[in-house]
Amino acid sequence: MSTYKKEFGTGVQNAAGTLSGVVEGQLWYDSTAASFKYQYPNVTSAGSWSTGNNMNTGKYFFGGIGTQTSALAFGSNELPNYAITESYDGTSWTELNDLNTGRRFITGAGADNTSALGMGGSTTSPVTPGVTTVTESWNGTCWTEVNDLNTARFGASGTGKLNTAALYFGGSDNVNPTFAATESWNGTCWAEVNDLNTARFYLASAGPYTSALTFGGVTTTPVANTESWNGTSWTTVNSLNAARNGMGGAGTDNTSALGFGGNTPAPANTGATELWNGTSWSETTDMGTARSGLSGAGTNAAAVAFGGGTPTLTAATEEWLGAGQPVGAWSTGGSLNTGRKQLTGAGSQTAGLAFGGETPGSQEVTNTESYNGTSWTEVNDLNTARIALAGTGNDNTSALATGGEISSTSTNQAVTETWNGTSWTEVADLNTARRQITASGANSTVALAFGGAPGPTPTGLTENWNGTCWAEVADLNNARSDLKGVGTNTAALAFGGYTPGATTTGATESWNGTSWTELNDLNTARQGLAGAGIQTLALAFGGSGPTAITEEWNGASWAEVADLSTARRDLGGAGTQGSALAFGGDSTPRAATEEWNNPSNTVKTITTS
Repeated sequence: MSTYKKEFGTGVQNAAGTLSGVVEGQLWYDSTAASFKYQYPNVTSAGSWSTGNNMNTGKYFFGGIGTQTSALAFGSNELPNYAITESYDGTSWTELNDLNTGRRFITGAGADNTSALGMGGSTTSPVTPGVTTVTESWNGTCWTEVNDLNTARFGASGTGKLNTAALYFGGSDNVNPTFAATESWNGTCWAEVNDLNTARFYLASAGPYTSALTFGGVTTTPVANTESWNGTSWTTVNSLNAARNGMGGAGTDNTSALGFGGNTPAPANTGATELWNGTSWSETTDMGTARSGLSGAGTNAAAVAFGGGTPTLTAATEEWLGAGQPVGAWSTGGSLNTGRKQLTGAGSQTAGLAFGGETPGSQEVTNTESYNGTSWTEVNDLNTARIALAGTGNDNTSALATGGEISSTSTNQAVTETWNGTSWTEVADLNTARRQITASGANSTVALAFGGAPGPTPTGLTENWNGTCWAEVADLNNARSDLKGVGTNTAALAFGGYTPGATTTGATESWNGTSWTELNDLNTARQGLAGAGIQTLALAFGGSGPTAITEEWNGASWAEVADLSTARRDLGGAGTQGSALAFGGDSTPRAATEEWNNPSNTVKTITTS
């Protein structure tokens, strides 16, 4: 007979309450409650979008099919890209063989990037002279022309998980403003079947050939209409919450779908996302980039959205992770003794350091406080009071503070100080004095300082600290101030900030010890944010707005996760992606501290019935 000890290598421990040091999935006996308990990770109640790698060519009103890890995009509404085909493997896009007949407003159906159909559309601009019935079949390598549609049209929608079984419905040819016609493909030819209940074009869809869902579109204005296909006919069901056309769609069948993006009656592009449960639509997390004329692929648990107009043509890709995934959460920690903004920090969640900043009375301070995982304690002050400075270090025993501004005299600072666990010592200055600077580094002897504003214009200047002096190295690709950096002096990550063009940015760059490389942007551009973590696993939180938005970085893209309890900007941060601190900032109270744990866990009791 198998036992818990035999299976897991340890016996069930006894504790009066919660077991100390319990880990996710561990079982123990609570002698106080006289019950068995275990640690269970909290999961998302709603899904989230994260940034993926861009397509090679921006596309608008084009064909898109497949899954989150095997998608295909073909055609475009923009010359000279009518025939371009690209394949997505879950990480990057690769250009493949072109369509034989390049088209605008083409429609797609298919299972993945090895099997697809490209149907209808228009070969010319303006649209009407070139409206076509052409159908092509994709075998994973090239397109082959097959039998034509019965009715020429553009802006229709299609469903089907095979290139041998598909539906094509709706559309327009501008002479007939809208079509309700539906055609069925059997692998050889098209046959007319039952019409849509509402004629429209630029509609979206999801599901297979026998169990499809279509939603949104245009009659004379964007609509919210939704219809379900049972293999024979269409039935009108509950509408989208927001009327729109040019949406992206993904889904398993007519009981489980995802609709996203599009253009509203306003008119305005949107990133709104809705989930279909077989009965009704519910609003969920918005896309990072509002757009219409995009395509989508996958299911309502794992989808990918790509291309579209913002209104300018975009190559942006976003990946959807549905509900039910482990998620981190913020909880209240001990407040700072001195509330302030434009401060900085270093260390970990259980050994943190907060220093500098501005009090509610608009006075720069030297205050330094140390956090032990529960409360803040005042320790020895900085030698130079300043705001908008940079700080770095892995714990509260060895840290570095550099740059900043004396706000009372509007004087930028080059002053650098090192912390030894007891006091601050002035060391060699930065080569370029600047405010709203950031830094990365493990301790007081190695660091990287980058960005900031030496004058009215932000800079990309980067300097490396060797424990004795600063040396200028390669600049950021995107000059900016009020950004955030995490990591070490040889493997850093820079994100967010304020550009010389007076715009807030989500730009993200990676440092390899020699140069900076541009990576995928934050989903929400902002400045005055805080961060925690390393180059490949980071957390970005708070920032201009002020906002409570928190995003996680996995080394390739950002994904929105649980918000801070208190929206704020100009806050301090410390720790790792899994265990972080957020403190201070310009929201009331400015002394508030929050602790992030990922994934957060819930203690569950085993019951019998």
